[in-house]
Amino acid sequence: MPAIDIRWILDDATLAACCSAWRGRPFVALDTEFMRVDTFYPIAALLQVGDGETVWLIDPLKIGDWAPFAALLDDPAVVKVLHSCSEDLEVFRRLTGSLPQPLFDTQIAAGYLNIGFSMGYSRLVKELLGIELPKDETRSDWLQRPLSEMQVRYAAEDVQHLCEVYHELDRRLSADKRAWLLEDGAELVAAQREVHDPQDAWREVKLAWRLNGQQLAVLRALCAWREEQARQRDQPRNRILRERSLWPLARTQPRDSVSLARIEDMHPRTVRQDGETLLRLIAEAAALPAEQWPQPLPEPLPLEASALLKKLRAVGQREGERLQIVPELMLRKKVLEALLKTGYPSGPYTLPDSLRGWRRALMGQALLDTLA
Repeated sequence: MPAIDIRWILDDATLAACCSAWRGRPFVALDTEFMRVDTFYPIAALLQVGDGETVWLIDPLKIGDWAPFAALLDDPAVVKVLHSCSEDLEVFRRLTGSLPQPLFDTQIAAGYLNIGFSMGYSRLVKELLGIELPKDETRSDWLQRPLSEMQVRYAAEDVQHLCEVYHELDRRLSADKRAWLLEDGAELVAAQREVHDPQDAWREVKLAWRLNGQQLAVLRALCAWREEQARQRDQPRNRILRERSLWPLARTQPRDSVSLARIEDMHPRTVRQDGETLLRLIAEAAALPAEQWPQPLPEPLPLEASALLKKLRAVGQREGERLQIVPELMLRKKVLEALLKTGYPSGPYTLPDSLRGWRRALMGQALLDTLA
């Protein structure tokens, strides 16, 4: 393999000059290395940019002004190429306040070309370029300085090959599929932009539908507190209060630290640090008047609905076969469940808002016909 031209960016002026040059390119390949062991937010340790000729390594510990990079991410004329990018998006948003658009995710592109679904980067590089990537640096300490020679090589090779993978995938994509892929990229960016209200976090708790209104008021208070504390303390949610303790806390509503400590999966540290706060939150939320309780959540679809779900999934599978797209990219289970919930068991059904874009145009009517 020819040697890669690697250049470092260690100050604001160099970054600004490079961003200006990259904005004259049709695309840039982007990757990040970050640490997220004991924190809520990812800590950026390295940003890699490839333009097909040179690989640039940006040391985020040395950069103070991210505005030029934010402008590059926002530039609609430059395609941003990433692989399986949800965590990278979080890093960019945290560092720069901006998100990459238009976004070309090579993992999703592989699905549109029927190469495979949710393919790891190494596998995709092997499949398309016939190159075996070293796997030994993914878990290393990216915040150490200086980085080892192996780390630098690994980071540079990753983004160099991403450029080659992009050319190979882009060459094979039809105009339609490319437009759909960029549509999916825009959805990923929109999802990352959504601000999640801590007061709504309770809706994501498994089995929340089995709680009554008063218990849900307690669950809502606990989940909101957990979410706010995770952000404030910059610690993982489960470090604040474990996921599996939330439901039993809301259901049994302990009144003292002894019963609190007996709750399933309750960490002794949580009882010690935040026990009094939790007992106060539970007591206050439990005492709310009925008109301030959340509305109970609808029950999940019954088992009998799975035959209908299967028929709906078949609509996507047929269309996927016709278009040579992996079936998993066609219709998400969540979307099909949302569709069924609009009218189960006897209809009429309406297409949910979550079925959007080309999928709605191509398969919306067929789904309604299947249910009729």
